[in-house]
Amino acid sequence: MIIGPKYKICKRLGASVFEKCQTQKFQLSEANKPRKQSRGKRGGGSDFGAQLLEKQKARFTYGLSESQFSRYVHEAMEKKGQTAVSGLLSRLEARLDNVVFRAGFVKTRRAARQLVSHGHVIVNGKRMNVPSYQVKAGEAVAIRAESRTSPLFATRAEMAAETKTPSWITMGDNGFEATLAEAPTLSDTEAPFNAPVIIQFYSR
Repeated sequence: MIIGPKYKICKRLGASVFEKCQTQKFQLSEANKPRKQSRGKRGGGSDFGAQLLEKQKARFTYGLSESQFSRYVHEAMEKKGQTAVSGLLSRLEARLDNVVFRAGFVKTRRAARQLVSHGHVIVNGKRMNVPSYQVKAGEAVAIRAESRTSPLFATRAEMAAETKTPSWITMGDNGFEATLAEAPTLSDTEAPFNAPVIIQFYSR
């Protein structure tokens, strides 16, 4: 997925969309810039414009194409037994690249996607190189034994001790394995975007 200049996107959608923008340096640079008078951007202050903005925030946060994200939303809207919002957030959080990121194996979702694509991650003992794989409750996601000698994981034990993981992840094997104690979840208030507004956008 080609996303363009990250700082430019962060200025438009907010710093939460990329970890690269969640730094003190970026925040200070934005705070020190003079505010320009609004000239009525595309979408204006309409409901449609607000919905589109939230959709873009979610897409860039998880690094998804429009077709991928649209599929997740429609699956969530059609699934019975859960709200569309919780279904969408659950699907996003259950992606293998996101689980790798949440477990703290790497610092960004982009790096997690590369780690999975290059074959460094196993699920229940089997190599998995599909970032979009939906991890299920009870499955163990781990770094391959052959990959653990990489300089990337030289301080893994220390990093694992400092990483705050979600309640649905249980760490083991000296920080090299993350088991899903339950299905991945993310409350609406924890998401860096407005999920209900996104559902409204696709319900039009």
